Amino acid sequence: MGVRIDSDSYYLNPLGYTRGLFAQTANSTPITNTDVETSLINGGVGSLSVPANGFKIGDSFRVVIAGVLNVANNQTIRIRVKDGTSILADSGAKAITNITSNVFSLNVDFTVRALGVPGVASMVTLGTFHYTKTSNGVTEGFAFNEINSTTFDTTIANTLGITVQWGAANIGNSIYSDICILNKTY
Repeated sequence: MGVRIDSDSYYLNPLGYTRGLFAQTANSTPITNTDVETSLINGGVGSLSVPANGFKIGDSFRVVIAGVLNVANNQTIRIRVKDGTSILADSGAKAITNITSNVFSLNVDFTVRALGVPGVASMVTLGTFHYTKTSNGVTEGFAFNEINSTTFDTTIANTLGITVQWGAANIGNSIYSDICILNKTY
């Protein structure tokens, strides 16, 4: 078994081959004092898009987003993973409270299970959101997963989006990403 390194920027890691697809090169715009759903991703190098008919069954991806989080008392946060306007996974409103300048990490894995138009194509998505409270070092968070076999469509171009929506506009609610990296894992 040899190591494959080619112009498609494949590299070997301890788990096998991965392909870097996108890396954010500047912080995202802070999502502060609003209850409007807003993107957590900023510009970068590479692409967040797959062309029409570009998926294969088994194609698997991981996106890692990390940044800084502030949350006022008695708040909720909602994270959505999207493919254009289609929602691949939705955390729903999750209670989160009393956080000041904490680091968060959002990891999302997704795999194409079937190809075709909505109702035929299928993708499974699983996300985990963690943050460590600087006040006491306690790690908290939540997870979410969903199988989308109703609106996912592999016959059109698909662009990954990840959004955050606060339950209420509050000056104490703020989140932004420092890092967003998308890799193809299979």
